[in-house]
Amino acid sequence: MAAHAVSLLALPSCLWRLGLVCGFPLGHTPEGLENLVGPGLTGPIYMVTLTVAQEGAALLTLGLVSRWGQIAPQWMPWIGGRRLNPKLVASAAWTGVVILAALWTPFVFWWAIPHPDMTPAGHVAVGFLYLPLIGWAPLLAAVTVSYCRRSRRAQISSAEAGSSAPGRTT
Repeated sequence: MAAHAVSLLALPSCLWRLGLVCGFPLGHTPEGLENLVGPGLTGPIYMVTLTVAQEGAALLTLGLVSRWGQIAPQWMPWIGGRRLNPKLVASAAWTGVVILAALWTPFVFWWAIPHPDMTPAGHVAVGFLYLPLIGWAPLLAAVTVSYCRRSRRAQISSAEAGSSAPGRTT
């Protein structure tokens, strides 16, 4: 449940960003929108790339509760079909927890910082669209703890099964 919630937490800010790319001010003054998106394609390409990367990272949390978090999908070059090292997966997830906590926890202070490029209503709305991202790090941490416990149990079960295999002496 927590892994699915992470992808939903990231969705409001992603949709808001895509709306900006489409030219909707969504809480920005006309000058603020121009400053944020900028002329040409550089700003929109950056914002779409950021949106895809953010939602993609959120969806990776599902790997901690899915089969593809244990065995790489067949379509992946070089590692497809191979068992993933649980310690490596957990290390990547814990690194994500640290990065996300550092990135989104300061957002608690959003309303204390003036944003002259935004309308007052837009400032409040954007705050509520980004506020769910504060929950990303703790939810990822909870899912990672669960993944580590399941991996540990599977490792112990497989070790016990190997030691009691026929023809083996202990």
